[in-house]
Amino acid sequence: MDIRIGELSNPHVIKLLQAHHNDMLKHSPVESVHALDVSKLTQPDITFYSLWIDNNLAGVGALKALNTTHGEIKSMRTSSSYLRQGIAAKLLTHIIEQATLRGYKKLSLETGTAKAFLPAQKLYTQFGFKECEPFGDYEVDPYSLFMSKGL
Repeated sequence: MDIRIGELSNPHVIKLLQAHHNDMLKHSPVESVHALDVSKLTQPDITFYSLWIDNNLAGVGALKALNTTHGEIKSMRTSSSYLRQGIAAKLLTHIIEQATLRGYKKLSLETGTAKAFLPAQKLYTQFGFKECEPFGDYEVDPYSLFMSKGL
């Protein structure tokens, strides 16, 4: 297993991010989809991670700095051939470790409310995230569930 920073020009990463965005659009209206495209993931306040197994892309995730003490998890996605193999948990563990190393006191995320998002909600709950009010620039939205955890 190899977790790399960047790789946003890698065609496998681009394909997975496009699939992620397209899947979000199946379950939420466009105005409620907060998945970031490649250009937004290259912003200086975002660190993008890709997890590789034997040089095969297994999953992606990102950590966005909201301020000096608060981070946000973005663009978590597991490649379809690696589902239910603990990839999301490995990425989430890595992102939480990185947030802690940065000195963040709080880590938050936005995920969907549709049935398709239940596995993600379960994973985040297992890692200690609890439902919270919208944070950052988010607003109340019936298609969004906001979660945070103290670090």
